Amino acid sequence: MFGCLWDAMGLDDYKRLIAWQKAMDLVEDVYRLTQLFPDGERFGLIDQLRRAVVSIPSNIAEGQGRGRGKDFERFLRMANGSRQEVETQLLISARLGYIKEQQVEEIIFKTMELGRIITGLRRSLRNDRF
Repeated sequence: MFGCLWDAMGLDDYKRLIAWQKAMDLVEDVYRLTQLFPDGERFGLIDQLRRAVVSIPSNIAEGQGRGRGKDFERFLRMANGSRQEVETQLLISARLGYIKEQQVEEIIFKTMELGRIITGLRRSLRNDRF
């Protein structure tokens, strides 16, 4: 719908990043998974998990918008921190019995893959400087 407008304005650069694309997929996965949580967690783990997972692609996009320097690298570090926060909250959710271990393993596998992609992107930013 907005593709042509965004392309013309040059606003879609971050959307081409594999890290951003994978992070967006992770957002969908976590939102679907948290729909299975008890209603009593609406303002607890559900809220925590959703805010943390949304911050991953948001930080990647914001960092890319600031350019290819140390700012972008800093935002990638924040995205990676949020990724680890999501992993921890998923493990807590499994320990509390809100989700099955297999569900956690599937998403954590994706978070680990995303972590490797973010690390690779950070390395490429450092290598571009020299």
